[in-house]
Amino acid sequence: MPKKIIRADDVAASPAPLSHAVVAGEYAHLSGQVPMLPDGTWVKGTFAEQARAAFDNLAKVARACGGDLSQAVRVGVYLRDWADFAEMNEIYREYFPADGLPARTTVPVALNGFDIEVDAVLYLG
Repeated sequence: MPKKIIRADDVAASPAPLSHAVVAGEYAHLSGQVPMLPDGTWVKGTFAEQARAAFDNLAKVARACGGDLSQAVRVGVYLRDWADFAEMNEIYREYFPADGLPARTTVPVALNGFDIEVDAVLYLG
């Protein structure tokens, strides 16, 4: 089965050379989403505002793949400041149900100009 390139119309295009997602077989691989509005402007508010914007974008890409975040089997969270870890966990629970939490990796990284990036793999089968 060939891979299918996904472009979510309600998510800003990345300036980097990547697709919003690629569906291959029964899996959707969602590229990292950041706190950016559909028109390409950055969400520059609090960590919580940025985190919700990034997770909202991830959810929009999941929908463009024909799924939703409840189908996530793996999530990657990248934080500019490790001090935001506890707050991120609180917000994360808003997007992923406690009875079906995906595997997750959270790491601090040198993000430039924003506080969080998130990616995921969904099982669509």
